[in-house]
Amino acid sequence: MNGNISNLDTPVKRLLTSKDMEIWTKSDQFNEFVVFITKLSESVKGKTNQELKEPKSENIKNIESLIQEVSNLVTKNPVNKDDQVTSRFGKIEFRFFYDDLEKSSETLLKDKFSCLEEWQVLELKTYLINSFGDRQRIDYGSGHELNFLCFLYVLYKYNNYLTEEDFTNIVLSSFIEYLSLMRRIEKEYWLEPAGSHGVWGLDDYHFLPFLFGASQLATHKHLKPKSIHNEEVVEMFAEKYLYFGCISFINSIKTTTSLKWHSPMLDDISGAKSWLKIAEGMIKMYKAEVLGKLPIMQHFFFGKTIKCPEGITEYHDRSTDSLDSCGHDNGNRELLNTWGDCCGIKVPSAIAVTAMKSKLNQSKGVSTNKPLPFD
Repeated sequence: MNGNISNLDTPVKRLLTSKDMEIWTKSDQFNEFVVFITKLSESVKGKTNQELKEPKSENIKNIESLIQEVSNLVTKNPVNKDDQVTSRFGKIEFRFFYDDLEKSSETLLKDKFSCLEEWQVLELKTYLINSFGDRQRIDYGSGHELNFLCFLYVLYKYNNYLTEEDFTNIVLSSFIEYLSLMRRIEKEYWLEPAGSHGVWGLDDYHFLPFLFGASQLATHKHLKPKSIHNEEVVEMFAEKYLYFGCISFINSIKTTTSLKWHSPMLDDISGAKSWLKIAEGMIKMYKAEVLGKLPIMQHFFFGKTIKCPEGITEYHDRSTDSLDSCGHDNGNRELLNTWGDCCGIKVPSAIAVTAMKSKLNQSKGVSTNKPLPFD
């Protein structure tokens, strides 16, 4: 990545060691970012997905429009449906979509936010592009989702773009539109889970809809955490609450029928006494398992707005180093020990498994419930 460290027009990665992480997690920048997430969560407490704050600000509408433009790029780059299904891993057409996004991102940002300065466009461009997954690995995870949160945070930090009055709509409009698009992308291109965490975590791909979703339910008088095991209840409330929407999506793509087997952490969390406890726990968990983990945060971008705390490893241009395909510094032994957590062994998408199962069974004229050898 190009750029002069004294003039960070383009954000760069800085977190390389456990010492860097200690400085980061104790910094004002870290605390301010957590406050932003907490306020977003609190802004939707007790609200359904439909309870947006009216009227929407122009820039909330602009974000919606921007996401629609990205969605159009997915339409422009469809998967070849005539190809034989030969792999349960990501589809190559994702790279065509990603390249189009890179080429058009600056134009899109300038069109939607006409008053941006040039350095702001470059800053937002970095977070926007990295919000949709990894081009090389054709995967997606909570680190990419974090980039979209950074995109929103940076707009909030810029004067006159987003304010606290927009927080409810940031979640119920901007984030939900993004989540909807990501699910389309995950299903279209069979994105793999990024790293090993998705296999045992909340979800193969996402964290934030559970965090925001638990807050939505925190004041509900009747729905209980254990309600996620009731399929009828899940489907009844999937469109109203993010948390139930997540459970519905997981149920639709997993090949086993019980959360206990395919999502043990969600199963454990469902035993909590209240949604309020879960909501509070989600913030703590996000701090520890996303913002506080080097395997994820080694890919985090610092720029002029999200400034790198003093004392962190000096910047060097990683593009000139001997890097692997995921951007790991081959000379850094501490990072070397995290690669398995960051990228893990390639894990086939559950979406891909389900799609293959359906296609193969349909071609044989048998029930789609018949298991495949890799189920």
